[in-house]
Amino acid sequence: MNETLILIALLFTKHFVVDFPLQKPYQYLNKGTYGHPGGILHSGLHGIGTYVCFVWVAPIAAIYLALIDIIVHYHVDWAKMNINKKYGWGANTHEQFWWLLGLDQLLHAITYVGLVALVTV
Repeated sequence: MNETLILIALLFTKHFVVDFPLQKPYQYLNKGTYGHPGGILHSGLHGIGTYVCFVWVAPIAAIYLALIDIIVHYHVDWAKMNINKKYGWGANTHEQFWWLLGLDQLLHAITYVGLVALVTV
Protein backbone atom coordinates (compact mmCIF):
# COMPACT_ATOMS: atom_id res chain seq x y z
CA MET A 1 0.00 0.00 0.00
CA ASN A 2 1.42 3.38 -0.91
CA GLU A 3 1.87 6.37 1.35
CA THR A 4 -1.18 8.24 -0.03
CA LEU A 5 -3.58 5.39 0.67
CA ILE A 6 -2.12 4.85 4.13
CA LEU A 7 -2.60 8.54 4.96
CA ILE A 8 -6.20 8.52 3.70
CA ALA A 9 -6.97 5.38 5.72
CA LEU A 10 -5.36 6.87 8.84
CA LEU A 11 -7.27 10.15 8.49
CA PHE A 12 -10.65 8.46 7.94
CA THR A 13 -10.01 6.23 10.95
CA LYS A 14 -8.98 9.26 13.04
CA HIS A 15 -12.11 11.04 11.88
CA PHE A 16 -14.39 8.25 13.04
CA VAL A 17 -12.68 7.96 16.44
CA VAL A 18 -12.69 11.71 17.17
CA ASP A 19 -16.12 12.49 15.68
CA PHE A 20 -17.97 9.63 17.32
CA PRO A 21 -16.50 7.68 20.31
CA LEU A 22 -14.43 10.62 21.63
CA GLN A 23 -17.04 13.33 21.07
CA LYS A 24 -18.87 13.92 24.32
CA PRO A 25 -21.95 16.12 25.00
CA TYR A 26 -19.77 19.06 26.07
CA GLN A 27 -18.41 19.13 22.54
CA TYR A 28 -21.47 18.38 20.39
CA LEU A 29 -23.87 20.51 22.42
CA ASN A 30 -21.65 23.57 22.09
CA LYS A 31 -20.22 23.42 18.55
CA GLY A 32 -22.88 25.85 17.35
CA THR A 33 -21.72 28.64 19.67
CA TYR A 34 -18.84 30.40 17.99
CA GLY A 35 -15.72 30.35 20.15
CA HIS A 36 -17.14 27.98 22.76
CA PRO A 37 -14.43 25.78 24.34
CA GLY A 38 -16.45 22.63 23.54
CA GLY A 39 -16.21 23.24 19.80
CA ILE A 40 -12.58 24.29 20.08
CA LEU A 41 -11.80 21.12 22.05
CA HIS A 42 -13.49 18.99 19.40
CA SER A 43 -11.61 20.56 16.49
CA GLY A 44 -8.40 20.55 18.55
CA LEU A 45 -8.70 16.78 19.02
CA HIS A 46 -9.05 16.49 15.25
CA GLY A 47 -5.91 18.57 14.85
CA ILE A 48 -3.94 16.36 17.23
CA GLY A 49 -5.13 13.29 15.36
CA THR A 50 -4.20 14.84 12.02
CA TYR A 51 -0.75 15.67 13.34
CA VAL A 52 -0.28 12.04 14.44
CA CYS A 53 -1.40 10.81 11.01
CA PHE A 54 1.15 12.97 9.16
CA VAL A 55 4.14 13.20 11.49
CA TRP A 56 5.77 10.02 10.14
CA VAL A 57 5.78 11.29 6.55
CA ALA A 58 6.10 15.08 6.93
CA PRO A 59 7.08 16.10 10.48
CA ILE A 60 7.18 19.87 9.95
CA ALA A 61 4.25 20.00 7.55
CA ALA A 62 2.21 17.93 10.02
CA ILE A 63 1.98 20.98 12.30
CA TYR A 64 0.53 23.16 9.55
CA LEU A 65 -1.76 20.43 8.25
CA ALA A 66 -3.11 19.97 11.77
CA LEU A 67 -3.79 23.71 12.05
CA ILE A 68 -5.60 23.70 8.71
CA ASP A 69 -7.71 20.76 9.86
CA ILE A 70 -8.56 22.49 13.14
CA ILE A 71 -9.76 25.63 11.36
CA VAL A 72 -11.70 23.83 8.61
CA HIS A 73 -13.23 21.24 10.94
CA TYR A 74 -14.33 23.88 13.42
CA HIS A 75 -16.09 25.99 10.79
CA VAL A 76 -17.74 23.08 8.96
CA ASP A 77 -19.18 21.80 12.26
CA TRP A 78 -20.21 25.29 13.39
CA ALA A 79 -22.01 25.93 10.09
CA LYS A 80 -23.77 22.53 10.23
CA MET A 81 -25.02 23.16 13.74
CA ASN A 82 -26.30 26.63 12.87
CA ILE A 83 -28.02 25.57 9.65
CA ASN A 84 -29.82 22.80 11.55
CA LYS A 85 -30.80 25.29 14.24
CA LYS A 86 -31.96 27.95 11.76
CA TYR A 87 -34.27 25.56 9.93
CA GLY A 88 -35.26 23.46 12.94
CA TRP A 89 -33.95 20.28 11.36
CA GLY A 90 -33.71 17.34 13.74
CA ALA A 91 -32.64 13.73 13.38
CA ASN A 92 -36.18 12.51 14.06
CA THR A 93 -38.07 15.22 12.18
CA HIS A 94 -36.37 16.22 8.94
CA GLU A 95 -34.50 14.26 6.31
CA GLN A 96 -32.55 17.43 5.58
CA PHE A 97 -30.78 16.88 8.92
CA TRP A 98 -29.27 13.71 7.45
CA TRP A 99 -28.43 15.38 4.14
CA LEU A 100 -26.56 18.06 6.05
CA LEU A 101 -24.77 15.47 8.17
CA GLY A 102 -23.72 13.73 4.96
CA LEU A 103 -22.48 17.02 3.50
CA ASP A 104 -20.55 17.67 6.72
CA GLN A 105 -18.86 14.28 6.45
CA LEU A 106 -18.15 14.81 2.73
CA LEU A 107 -16.50 18.17 3.42
CA HIS A 108 -14.30 16.59 6.07
CA ALA A 109 -13.33 13.80 3.64
CA ILE A 110 -12.50 16.33 0.91
CA THR A 111 -10.40 18.24 3.45
CA TYR A 112 -8.38 15.08 4.13
CA VAL A 113 -7.85 14.43 0.43
CA GLY A 114 -6.59 17.99 0.08
CA LEU A 115 -4.26 17.68 3.07
CA VAL A 116 -2.81 14.46 1.69
CA ALA A 117 -2.36 16.07 -1.72
CA LEU A 118 -0.35 18.88 -0.12
CA VAL A 119 2.33 16.40 0.99
CA THR A 120 2.18 13.69 -1.68
CA VAL A 121 1.56 15.40 -5.04
